[in-house]
Amino acid sequence: MHPEPSDAVRMQLSLPQALACALAQFLKRAGYSDYRALAASEQEAYAMLHAGECLRAALAEQGIAPR
Repeated sequence: MHPEPSDAVRMQLSLPQALACALAQFLKRAGYSDYRALAASEQEAYAMLHAGECLRAALAEQGIAPR
């Protein structure tokens, strides 16, 4: 586990199981090209991708990790 950066934003989110599964499925399918299409720059696209992967990992820790 990496130490939390001093400027980290901590969130707590409750979702119904079906929505959590749908979000995990979306994050599994979203790739760099999807983020790049919506980002203002390549750097922003990579930041968005990284944030999505952090969220996907948090869902997986809760047992929501589609195959």
